[in-house]
Amino acid sequence: MTSIPFYKYQATGNDFILIDNRDEVVKPTVALAQQLCDRKFGIGSDGLILIQKHDTSDFEMVFFNPDGSQSLCGNGSRCAVNFAHKLGLLDNETTFLAYDGLHEAQILPNKEVRLKMNNVQNVSHLADGTFVDTGSPHLMVFTNEVNNCDVVEAGKSIRYNDTFKAKGINVNFVEVKDDNSIFVRTYERGVENETLSCGTGVTASALASTEKGLVSPINVSTKGGNLSVEFEKNNTSEFTEIYLIGPAKEVFSGTIDID
Repeated sequence: MTSIPFYKYQATGNDFILIDNRDEVVKPTVALAQQLCDRKFGIGSDGLILIQKHDTSDFEMVFFNPDGSQSLCGNGSRCAVNFAHKLGLLDNETTFLAYDGLHEAQILPNKEVRLKMNNVQNVSHLADGTFVDTGSPHLMVFTNEVNNCDVVEAGKSIRYNDTFKAKGINVNFVEVKDDNSIFVRTYERGVENETLSCGTGVTASALASTEKGLVSPINVSTKGGNLSVEFEKNNTSEFTEIYLIGPAKEVFSGTIDID
């Protein structure tokens, strides 16, 4: 039995367990993620993040969903940046390795984190909705009544249909507002439930909303709080200079015994 320290962070209601694993005190495994993220028998969270050493960047962020699957996590990345700052690994700017490659980020004067996302080649139209991959696959369903959506049931029906059930997909229900803003609710693959916010989903929804006439920067409201997405779009529908901007805060810390 090993006792390890952990920190709990949240970013617009998306909550994560963060562990300083630079000394390799734990082995990153599916079983560890499932144990710690369990809300009944573990700490409970929407994901596990391990901060590890990296040869050419400030740190490596290893992220697991509660079911042990892996992907990029936008909200988790912002939490990782703030945690790495707490550990003394960076000042106000950083480069770090995540699931989909290198990312840059800045801690702004208001303490929000400005995270650079990787380029997105295009927006695709499928039978179930609009598809965008922002380091994690997302399907956008545009509706005028997001508050009235049964996000869990509707999201699950798409995530587990014949098209997506093998690899899964995140499903975002998006409502376009009058002031160049959107309201987004997300059913997350790997969590298999609605979360209060999803960073890669917010980003994907903002990019998809350009087809509804919205332009950068786009303000995004979620059940967990507000974010903004900045980007450039060229004539070939490629999105570059994509930034996800929002808060990331420490909630509490503690220790837990693991096998």
